Amino acid sequence: MRTRQIKKQIWLNREEAMLLRKKAKKVGFTESELIRNLILGFEPKEKPDDRFYETMSEMRAIGNNLNQIAKKANSLNFIDELLYKKESENWNRFMLKVKKEYLLPKVNK
Repeated sequence: MRTRQIKKQIWLNREEAMLLRKKAKKVGFTESELIRNLILGFEPKEKPDDRFYETMSEMRAIGNNLNQIAKKANSLNFIDELLYKKESENWNRFMLKVKKEYLLPKVNK
């Protein structure tokens, strides 16, 4: 069942229609999704290029490697657990910051 039951129809000229289409494509949304986000006060960010996703994949791989190293070191009683936990939290904060910068829409106030 549809969650949206109210249809709104608008009229645009060619230039406005082209701009709407371009902007929706840039952020990776349909035109309807873009309009709904704007109505809700969000300013969607442009979809990042492939370099961003490659970087995120590399960072994730590094994080996994660090985790494996830490597990092995921990099993050998060779790691400072508090320091590792702190660094792990820093890594997670960094990943969230990158995600927020590149992916999440900004709230207009």
